[in-house]
Amino acid sequence: MNSSSSLKLVSILLGLLSTSALLQAKRPNVVFILTDDQRADALSCMGHPHLKTPRIDLLADEGALFKNHFCTTSLCSPSRASILGGLYAHTHGVVNNFTDYPRDLPTFPRQLQAEGYSTAYIGKWHMGENDDSKRPGFDHFVTHRGQGKYFDTEFRANNGERKIVPGYYTTVVTGMAIDWMKQQESDSEKPFLLMLGHKAPHSFYFPEPKYENTFDDVRVPYPETAFSLEDKPGWIRQRLNTWHGIYGPLFDWRKNFPDRSAKAMLDFERMVRAYWGTILSVDDSVGRIYDYLQIVEKLDNTLFIFTSDNGLLEGEHGMVDKRTGHEPSLRIPLVVRYPSLIEGGRVINAQTLTLDFASSILEICKASPLPYTQGKSWKKLVSSGDSNWRNSWYYEYNYEKQFPYTPNVRALRTDRWKYIRYPHGDGSPDRHMSELYDLQNDPQETSNLIAQQGNENLISRLNRELDRLIAQANQGKTDSMPMDEGIKGGLPDEKIR
Repeated sequence: MNSSSSLKLVSILLGLLSTSALLQAKRPNVVFILTDDQRADALSCMGHPHLKTPRIDLLADEGALFKNHFCTTSLCSPSRASILGGLYAHTHGVVNNFTDYPRDLPTFPRQLQAEGYSTAYIGKWHMGENDDSKRPGFDHFVTHRGQGKYFDTEFRANNGERKIVPGYYTTVVTGMAIDWMKQQESDSEKPFLLMLGHKAPHSFYFPEPKYENTFDDVRVPYPETAFSLEDKPGWIRQRLNTWHGIYGPLFDWRKNFPDRSAKAMLDFERMVRAYWGTILSVDDSVGRIYDYLQIVEKLDNTLFIFTSDNGLLEGEHGMVDKRTGHEPSLRIPLVVRYPSLIEGGRVINAQTLTLDFASSILEICKASPLPYTQGKSWKKLVSSGDSNWRNSWYYEYNYEKQFPYTPNVRALRTDRWKYIRYPHGDGSPDRHMSELYDLQNDPQETSNLIAQQGNENLISRLNRELDRLIAQANQGKTDSMPMDEGIKGGLPDEKIR
């Protein structure tokens, strides 16, 4: 080979290396799809026997399925705030559904925006109940006041104009999201972050007409744990007839209540079937987003995340809604696709939290971390495993006067044990029985082991670990909370349900 040919070969190789380096350096787009009140098992890839979600399952087949993903406060606004900033509710201050995320606190969208990302939030924001104004960190922001409606919601556009947009919520916001991504095509070098907030499957449940009758033939009995309450704290039994109990109004699916008759279970069945039906449209939405990204050849350079803000009780321990420290309330779905990092079909069994999103997304996008977070990045965990990953964490919820159906909750979850206690709020001894579950042998939390002889040392150890984690998260400050004023039977104000 002559010198001229050698130089050409070297030039070609350098060019290939340069192109490869550019491709590797190219930051991924981010699509973050957030549902509302979706249980972890409400996906077919998580083993649901009736609900089929093939498009979300495809993400799991081509990415990672997180089997043990949790929220640190099972309530919409606090959990959404924790997703944005990687902080516990007591740290960011959003401890109820009426407080907006503080505008002076950092978030991962603000960080991505500052580092050159085009950013958009479309759909249900659900922080600051009546505020639909544009939030920091987003170039494009389309939302609505309050909960929104399954049909014909009034949206506030990016320019501030409000108007009713006809159609089914899930379909409408998906169209808005695709339209916004199309607008980004002219700047193919600039990465984007799209956050899409669905109303579904939040109550009150109204499926899209084509899915209204999908589950009509499926029997949905009360769970067995609804009737095994002898070893549970008394507040759970007190909750049975309330807004958040199985004998109550069931989010308007039962008109005459409380109703403990056998026939009343039909109301429960209709409620759960409708809940499932709304998720079918969410699966369609995921498919539309996926297909669009594939058509424009951006799918494989997109960090595609599907998750929810909190879980939901469907009759377990005689309860509906969330807020409590039990597994259906805490555990939420998480599916992540990004082939540059994650080999398809990966299953993550380690415990991940809503606190981890900010750190994970920023690291994967090669962006600077937030000044302070209480979560961890799972980038290493999903790619090669992380031997230093957490094996315990704690959950917090504070009593709400507007929804007086759940006490203050402080719970510890380890890889095996669940320990729940209910502080009164004034520093006096707890007035509710604690709960202890062996999740390895009793994943449904059927047997409360708190009073079982021989568990004293275990309880003491778990109590110390819970205290340690609370002190660590509070940075030495007192773990403050409101006074537990007891379980009450009145219905909440219609404006905030």
